[in-house]
Amino acid sequence: MGNKKKRKGFRVLLGAFFVVVVIGVAGYFYISFLLQPVDETDTASTEVEIPLGSSTSDIAKKLSEHGLIRNAQVFEYYIKLQNENGLQAGTYELSKSMSVAEMTEELKKGKVIQEAPVTFTIPEGSNFETIAAIIAEATTFKEEEIKETFTQEEVIKGLISKYDILTEEILDEQVRYPLEGYLFPMRYDFYDEDISMEEIIGAMIEQMENILLPQKDSLAKKDLSYHEVLTLASIVEREAKEAKDRPFIAGVLFNRLEEGMRLAVDPTVAYALGEHRYMTSYEDLEVDSPYNTYKYEGLPPGPIASPGEKAIQAVIHPKESNYLFFYARPNGEVIYNETYEEHRKVQEKYRSEWEEGRPDS
Repeated sequence: MGNKKKRKGFRVLLGAFFVVVVIGVAGYFYISFLLQPVDETDTASTEVEIPLGSSTSDIAKKLSEHGLIRNAQVFEYYIKLQNENGLQAGTYELSKSMSVAEMTEELKKGKVIQEAPVTFTIPEGSNFETIAAIIAEATTFKEEEIKETFTQEEVIKGLISKYDILTEEILDEQVRYPLEGYLFPMRYDFYDEDISMEEIIGAMIEQMENILLPQKDSLAKKDLSYHEVLTLASIVEREAKEAKDRPFIAGVLFNRLEEGMRLAVDPTVAYALGEHRYMTSYEDLEVDSPYNTYKYEGLPPGPIASPGEKAIQAVIHPKESNYLFFYARPNGEVIYNETYEEHRKVQEKYRSEWEEGRPDS
């Protein structure tokens, strides 16, 4: 009797396994089918415009509306699984004879059928004043007009109501520029000659929002607001020359905060002074500003520059260590130490390198 039950149980398990395999194989072929061209024989071109700031979901919806893909959700899954994050805005000529993979490659190449009349590039680590100057250079807007418009409380409140990553924190009276750190650094191409300043700034905030919103749960676990993560990431961006150092420097900053130490980082002093410093002097460290992290504990009132995605990721996923100090040499090498005594020795050993390389020396 017992053997019969065992055989029956085995047959049930075998049957269940067979069903799972059949479903899995069928699912695989179905997904493969959805990734294939809608019609291999239809090579007629369809003009598709992908606006700047479009998310993967937006692009999938646009392609589906034009009948260029079989399933928008599968397109999104494909992009996510392939870790494709270089889809470019622009106007494209696509056809139903193209597979999802081929369409993705076209969108990555950035082949557009018209040149953008307004284009500019914001380098990672640029501050708001630099960004305003770059936009002014590429458009008809004046630098002062840009800065004045986007420091007005009414304008800022309007943006706060529109974008999830903007909160009342940016209205703190100690914050120098409310949008400092929220304008994502990258190349921007605008195909409307008469684009407004609000649309330009909005596109830049949307790009930052595309980076931050998917990290909402990770930030909640770390008890970090968007404002705080951008503030820390901006410091990391200004401190680290090499990508490999970003997670280490972020880890040091977190260690200092946990120990109740001042952050004591030079880029915040330069921001407090309002000008670049090749070397930070002892006199500079005395500047009375809430941005001076040598003088005041905790985070500065807000970001000091626009961080790139890698700096943001470094703050979200810092390198754990016991380091409390780091010293950057002019050649880009960063030396980490656990004690102030060790750190001082490194400073004394390498400070002459900075002295010798001073532009006015």
